[in-house]
This record gives sequence, C-alpha cells and structure tokens, in this order.
Amino acid sequence: MRHEKANTLLDLARRMASSAEGLTLDEMTRDAGVGRRTVERMRDALYALFPQMEEIADGSTKRFRIPHGLDGFFQKPTTEELLELNKASAALRAAGAAPRARALEALEHEIRAAMRGVALRRMAPDVEALVRAETIAIQAGPRPFEDEALIGAIRHALMAMKALKFTYAGGRTPGAARIVAPYGLMFGRFNYLVAAELGVSEPRNWRLDRISELEILDTPGAAPEGFRLQDYADRSFGIYQDESEDVVLRILPHGAEDALG
Repeated sequence: MRHEKANTLLDLARRMASSAEGLTLDEMTRDAGVGRRTVERMRDALYALFPQMEEIADGSTKRFRIPHGLDGFFQKPTTEELLELNKASAALRAAGAAPRARALEALEHEIRAAMRGVALRRMAPDVEALVRAETIAIQAGPRPFEDEALIGAIRHALMAMKALKFTYAGGRTPGAARIVAPYGLMFGRFNYLVAAELGVSEPRNWRLDRISELEILDTPGAAPEGFRLQDYADRSFGIYQDESEDVVLRILPHGAEDALG
C-alpha cells in the first residue's frame, strides 16, 4: 500500500473511532475523497485491522464505528497537525481571544504529554523549526471581547438548556434587563450570544461586551427543534440577517483572473 493510501486509511479509522454514531459508506466516501468501491475495500481492510469494529443499522443504511478508540500507535499526531494546532492558538491569542487560546495550548500540552518519549524527541525539533518559520499576520480592527467567566456561564446554560437573564447596554432600551433563550455563541470581530427573548422565536445577536449581571435561570430555554447555528450564520452577511438577494458583478476582462481568485 502506498504511503498516501495508508494515510487515508488511518485518517478514516480516526474518524470512525471519534464518531459516537459511526459513519455510513456515503460519509466515508465524502470524507476520504474516493469512490464507493474503494471505500468498501477500505472498510474491509479496517475490519481486518480492528476486529472490534461495529456495524450499526440506521434505517435502510448501515453505520460503522470503531468503539473504545485507537491505541497510541495509531493516534500519534503528525508534525503538521501539531504545527497547525500551535498556529491556531497563536492566531486566537493575537486576535485577543486569550481564553480560547489557552484551551488550545492546554490541548497541545496534553497531546505532547501523551506521546512516547522517542516520538516526541524526534518530532519536536521539526515542530519548533516550523513554528519559528511561520507566523500570523495581525489584522487591523477591534479586538473581540473575551470574558472567560461570561462565556463559561453561557456555555453552561446552553448545555443545561436554561434561560439567561442579563442587563444589556445596547439596543433601543440600553440598560434594560433581558431574559432570553440561548441558541449559541458566534465568534468574530465582535463576539455574540445568539438568543431569542422568551416568547419570541426569531433570535437576535447580543454583543458579549454589552452584557453584564448575567445569571442562569431555572426557566427552560433552548433553541427550537431543527435550529442549526451554522445555518443561521450562513444566512448572515457578517452579523446581519436579511432576505437573500441576487447580486451580479460585472468584471472587466483584465480583472477576470483576480476576480476568480
């Protein structure tokens, strides 16, 4: 088996081990970027490598997963993976998102601590050399508001499906108390709580830097069935929600190559 095929097979095994519900053959085909017949052969190869692999009926389809995870040999990260994790935490820190940067830095330390000494000593010089050779360009503009306690409380409310009460220094009535059902958090140039006031189904974006005196209520509060935060974000232009509009851009011939890029 060529090196590229081995990498693809190992990556598929990782995905199957990290998925609680398992993957269908169609999902394996999409993730691996190969044809159906090829992914069927890959599945059979994984059966031979991991006899504990399970086949789960899901309506008219079948899902496959590898329970109990993979052992350390199969889970060793690559130099590029450690590098990108380091760069992601550096980018968050440079953007002013220190709490989320610390979470990724802690994950990197945990991964390094779990690696065998020989593998870590072999990989560390390459990672350090690439870290010194690559950097993040600082973007001009406002730094996002990152209050670790505030974000932690909102995440707790999201998991418990409880309503939130806070004072909001914005909108038409600055300083008014708001009671909302939290739908999710949206991070960007400004960070927002996506939530709907109780009794209202349509959510709004609430800037975290304008929220104070936050408390979690015993009142139930959660997004309605079928709501997906990513779909909501995909309908936005930045943070603004409105009806979709068709836009035609007319490009002069000399700018066509740049426009396509």
